[in-house]
Amino acid sequence: MDNGTSGVGGPATCHRHPERTTYLRCSRCDRHICGECSRDSPVGQRCPECAGATTRVVPARSIRSGITPAVLTIILVSVAAYLAQRVNARFTIDYAHITVAVSAGEWWRVVTAAFLHSTGSIVHILFNMYALYLFGPYIERQAGTVRFVALYLACAVAGGAVFQYLSDGGAVGASGAIFGLFGAVLVGTYPLRHTPAGAARFRQLLLLLAINLALPLLVPGIAWEAHVGGLLAGMLIVGGWQRIPPGPGADLARTLVPSIVLLAGLLAVFVA
Repeated sequence: MDNGTSGVGGPATCHRHPERTTYLRCSRCDRHICGECSRDSPVGQRCPECAGATTRVVPARSIRSGITPAVLTIILVSVAAYLAQRVNARFTIDYAHITVAVSAGEWWRVVTAAFLHSTGSIVHILFNMYALYLFGPYIERQAGTVRFVALYLACAVAGGAVFQYLSDGGAVGASGAIFGLFGAVLVGTYPLRHTPAGAARFRQLLLLLAINLALPLLVPGIAWEAHVGGLLAGMLIVGGWQRIPPGPGADLARTLVPSIVLLAGLLAVFVA
């Protein structure tokens, strides 16, 4: 039986929609499935055939369906960094995005700052980690762990680069990376917005995006520049993925897209 793969070394495609590339597999028959075909079940995501034949289908009301390795690692690192910030205030100073320090050559701060959060309110880290937990697993399953990490870092750096050029002072937080996830899901789910699962994800995303875009208008001190940079980077990366034709070099091309955005962001910060 065709499992949806297009050949050794080639990209995986949905067994029901061979024109759609995917990295998601049915947890029962191991065939590849796209986001539209995926059905949440008590034991993971399954294809429509296996879901209908073996278990009651759980509608995909949430974009999240269990945690994934990269998402879990990022959450743990962020929480550990937050605890270190609470124990030693110097930790924040040493690793935050401080524009004058970045201009002086400490370009790596645009990366480390994405794992720090404001110690003035626990809401900052809770909201960002919740958004990561909500949207991250969906992207990681679709793109693969390596590409997800590359996308996350690329969006964080892009947000940091925009902040570096348009603002002055200091910033911490994963908001640039989180907005990158928003942008990625926005572009990725737009073609599926007429399906039940796609519509649920799209509505969920628009609600969170609207709340986050309104926050800088209501709460002073929020680095909206990082939000915009991350959002645009996430949209650009997934838009690039969607335009890569199936073929032997498709997997490599998909890995290169976020890697190029990441390197371009670091270069922009380095020369700032």
